[in-house]
Amino acid sequence: MFRGNHPAKIEESGRLKVPVPFKQLLDAANITDLYVTTADGERAQIWPLDEWKKNESRLKKHSVGNKAVKNYLDMTGYHGQEVKMDAQGRFVLGQILRSRTKLEGELAVMGRITHLEVVSKARFEETMPDRIPTADDLNTVDTILSAESEN
Repeated sequence: MFRGNHPAKIEESGRLKVPVPFKQLLDAANITDLYVTTADGERAQIWPLDEWKKNESRLKKHSVGNKAVKNYLDMTGYHGQEVKMDAQGRFVLGQILRSRTKLEGELAVMGRITHLEVVSKARFEETMPDRIPTADDLNTVDTILSAESEN
């Protein structure tokens, strides 16, 4: 389970070092193979390759004639690459992905339960006021959590 935010920096070469707390989780699960992509063009997503393959299996059932799935697969495929993390937790973010997401300098690497998201720290903080959950958002989350705790 990936959670929290751990800052990182991208090197001039485009190499990213996974923050230590996330690297420890990947090491504990013996994960070095990753799929790195974007779904929205703003954030990079770092998926353990096996988790990404589960997504592909689920989507495969809906890929024929489903425009939303086609668009998602187009976006994640065009920007995506399989990478192998080295022993220090480093790998290169592809140039197409870096250009699209404008990832450079200081980054926020955030846990999203099954994967990590990487976003420009400055861009994220600029849009933070738009991300504050509304009362409706909080009610929706409370409903989900309450329903799940009953199961």
